[in-house]
Amino acid sequence: MSFDVLADTLAAPIPDLSTSFDSLGLAPEIVRSIGHAGYASPTEVQTRTVPQALAGHDLMVSSQTGSGKTAAFVWPALQRILDARNDPAKRRAKGQAFGPRVLVLAPTRELAMQVSRAFTVYGHSVQGLRVAHIVGGVPYHAQLKALRGPLDVLIATPGRLLDLMGSGSAIVNQVELLVLDEADRMLDMGFIDDITTVAQALPAQRQTMMFSATFAGNVGMLARQLTRDPQRISVDSHTDTHASIEQRLHWADSLSHKHALLEQLLADRDVDQALVFTSTQRDADDLAYKLGEIGHSVAALHGGMPQGRRNRVLQGLRQRQVRVLVATDVAARGIDVPTITHVINYGLPMKAEDYVHRIGRTGRAGRTGLAITLAERRDVGMIRRIERFTTQAITTAVLVGLEPKLPEPSATRPSFGPSGGRPGFGPRGGKPGYGGNGPRSGFGGQPGHGGPRHFGGGFQGRDDQGGHRDHQGHGEQGGFRDDARPSAPRAGGAPFDRSGPRPAGPRGFAGKPAFGPRRTPR
Repeated sequence: MSFDVLADTLAAPIPDLSTSFDSLGLAPEIVRSIGHAGYASPTEVQTRTVPQALAGHDLMVSSQTGSGKTAAFVWPALQRILDARNDPAKRRAKGQAFGPRVLVLAPTRELAMQVSRAFTVYGHSVQGLRVAHIVGGVPYHAQLKALRGPLDVLIATPGRLLDLMGSGSAIVNQVELLVLDEADRMLDMGFIDDITTVAQALPAQRQTMMFSATFAGNVGMLARQLTRDPQRISVDSHTDTHASIEQRLHWADSLSHKHALLEQLLADRDVDQALVFTSTQRDADDLAYKLGEIGHSVAALHGGMPQGRRNRVLQGLRQRQVRVLVATDVAARGIDVPTITHVINYGLPMKAEDYVHRIGRTGRAGRTGLAITLAERRDVGMIRRIERFTTQAITTAVLVGLEPKLPEPSATRPSFGPSGGRPGFGPRGGKPGYGGNGPRSGFGGQPGHGGPRHFGGGFQGRDDQGGHRDHQGHGEQGGFRDDARPSAPRAGGAPFDRSGPRPAGPRGFAGKPAFGPRRTPR
C-alpha cells in the first residue's frame, strides 16, 4: 500500500475496524491511523505476527513482498511506544537520554524512507511521535540535528548508522526493540559485520524481530546469534503463486527486436505506470534517455544518483509525473506505489530470488499487475533458474507483428549466439554493447555514445547488485558512499528537468530513429 495517500484520506470517513483489528490488541490511536491509511482488514502476516510481537517474543518472519510485512512490525513498535509513555518508570528513564526506543535497520535508502513514512502514517494519531531516518547519500548536518533531540524511532542503513555511532552522535543504549527488515538482502550487500557491531552496542534485554525471504545459511546463523527463543513465522515463500500478478515471457531474436517489444508494450493504454528493470546503472540511464526522446514521461533511478535527485524521482513517480521508471534492483528495493500496473524485466536479474522481488512491485495491496520479461537466447539459463526457484513456468507470449522468427530456445541447451559471446552486452574484451570494458559503440553496435562513461568512478559492471564497503569502511551501496562522490550525468533522470550532458551521436537503436516514430503516451 502507498503511504503517500494520507493527505487525501484524512478527511474521508474512517472504516469501522473494531472487529477486524480487535484480535490484534492494538491501541485505539493506532487503529484510527490504520483506518486513515485505507486498511480494511489485516493481512495474514499481520494477523500472525502482531500478537506475537505484542507478547514480547523475538520473531523470525519470512513473508512475500507486498504482503504487508512493514505494517506487521510498525504497529507493534508504535504500541510499545504508547505503553512506555503510560509507564512512569520508563518515562523517567527515558527523560535521561535521547536515544530511540525502536531501531529499524534496512538495506537501502529507499526502503528506509518507506519505513519512515509508514511510522509517520500509522503514528498519525500518536501525539508527539518522533521519527528519524539516517541513510547514506545525504549530508550529515540534517541527520545530526535529528539525532540531538528526543527520539522514539530511528530507521537507518547500517553503514551510516555505524558512522554516526562511531562519532558519538547516534545513541542506541536505550533501544528496546530491534527490527531487521530484509535481513537476507543486507547480508547479500555485505553488512553482516556492521549488523553484528550495531547489535553488540544495544541492550542485551531487548526484543528482536527479523524479516527475511529466507533464514537459510548465514541469515539463519545471524538470527540465532541475535534472537532468544524466537517464534518462527512463515507466511509466504518464493514458491507461492502470485495470484494477483500475471507473468509473461517474450523471446526476442536480437537487441533491436527487444527494443521494438518494449516500445509496443509501453504504448499500451492499459499501462498506468510501468517499472522497467535494467541490469546496470548505465543501462538505466541510456534506456531512460531513449524513452524520453520518443515522448515518454520517464526517469531513471539507480545507486549512482545523488540522494536528492533520487528523492525527486520517487516523488515524481508518486505524483504521477513519471509514467515509466527505469531502475536497477537495489534502487527499486522498497518502492511501494500501487499505481504500478506493469513490471518489465528489460535486463534480467543476477539472482533468481531478485526476480520475485521485482515482480512484487506490482499487484500490491489487493490489486492486479502484469510482469513481463524480455529475454534473448543467451538468457535462457537464467530463465530456467527463475522457473526452478519459483517452481513455476513463465507463460510464453507474443505480440502481433513482432513474433520471433527463431524457434523458442531449448530448455536443456541454452543458445549464446553463433560466436558463443553475449551479443548486445559484450564480453570483457570490449565488444559492442552494454557490458564491455572497451569503448562503447552505443546501442545495436552503432557508433555514437563515445568512450566509457563513469558514474562516480565506481564499479561499472553489475554495479547495483552488491554493497560491499570500501577499504575505508564507507558506503551503503556499490562499495562507496553516495555523498562522497561526484554526481552522475543526468540521462533521463528526471523528465521535468532535462538539464545535464547527453550522449552524443545518432539517435535510436541499431541506427533507427529511437524506437520508431515519436508518440505521446497517455
